[in-house]
Amino acid sequence: MQLVDRAEPVGARALLDRCPGLSSSVPYDRLRDLTAAGLIVQDPSDQYRLTPSGRSLGTALDPLDAWSKRWARSRPDP
Repeated sequence: MQLVDRAEPVGARALLDRCPGLSSSVPYDRLRDLTAAGLIVQDPSDQYRLTPSGRSLGTALDPLDAWSKRWARSRPDP
């Protein structure tokens, strides 16, 4: 998985390129959902960026992300 700089705006096509094999409708649907929820906004150049609420959600999820990485490392390889 490619890490994304959350501070930089990104276009829908660039997001789709980071998800090989994903149907093109999925990211566009999620972008609409996230925009409607007020977590991202689209700027005049069609780039998406996090709103203050979107950034705070990322911060709130950081402990869960850290836990999931610790848990994954503790699992035996399949």
